[in-house]
Amino acid sequence: MNFLIDHNLKGQAALLWGTIAAEGWLEVVPIRFVTFDQVGLSDDSSDYIVWQFCQTKQMILITANRNMKGTDSLEQMIREENTATSLPIVTIGSKERLDERVYCEPSRLRCSEGSHQGRSQQEIANSRKF
Repeated sequence: MNFLIDHNLKGQAALLWGTIAAEGWLEVVPIRFVTFDQVGLSDDSSDYIVWQFCQTKQMILITANRNMKGTDSLEQMIREENTATSLPIVTIGSKERLDERVYCEPSRLRCSEGSHQGRSQQEIANSRKF
């Protein structure tokens, strides 16, 4: 699974990666973080360009920027372009708090709960042991 880290989360990406690794997700799902620089996007790329890039390259965007400012804002792109097959966007509500375990814990649980659809109770219980 490839994640594009928005330029506004460069500093926090290491914290997020550490949390993912500590929780054992890297043993379950192959995860790769890439930056705008690594994929050839400039920091001033429009939300429209970033949205299209992620959808075309099958990447999930992780961002702390989701607003309705302008006709090519990320929120506007989601409203206009989103389909049942579109990849999601992960929005960090408070990037300054990513280093707080109390802040990250509910998100981790919501993500893990969503990944259990169609699995038995035993499989779910076993997946929580890491």
